[in-house]
Amino acid sequence: MVNISEAGALAMHATVYIASADGRKISTKELAGELRASRAHLSKVLQRLARYDLVESTPGPGGGFVLCKPAAEVSLLDIYEAAEGPFEQKDCLFTEPACDGGECIFGGLLGSIDVQMKERLENKHLSELTDTFSAAQREAE
Repeated sequence: MVNISEAGALAMHATVYIASADGRKISTKELAGELRASRAHLSKVLQRLARYDLVESTPGPGGGFVLCKPAAEVSLLDIYEAAEGPFEQKDCLFTEPACDGGECIFGGLLGSIDVQMKERLENKHLSELTDTFSAAQREAE
């Protein structure tokens, strides 16, 4: 079943915020304030996103983060997998099923949730989510 860590949630929200700034460089300080997150933790998340060529940073005064690709080309799945690793669809909560192979106590619910989640992550791109953070857009004006 899908598990999104705090780092994964920060990665997705940070990239949406950066996308909403329409090319303006976003500092870690600004992002941490907007997302109410630790700057140290956010910095590690952004470094990981940079290793996957999702964001790039410019150091120093006036520096910050921008997307490496157009927002329409970056899906939430790209970001999820950069932060969390490959998306794994599961039908069972256990690594090795504990039941005797009969009907799962959850029926097909777990697999269904994972399928829906992966479809959502694959089909939702940053360009579709830029209205999420109007503050980034206001700063750019």
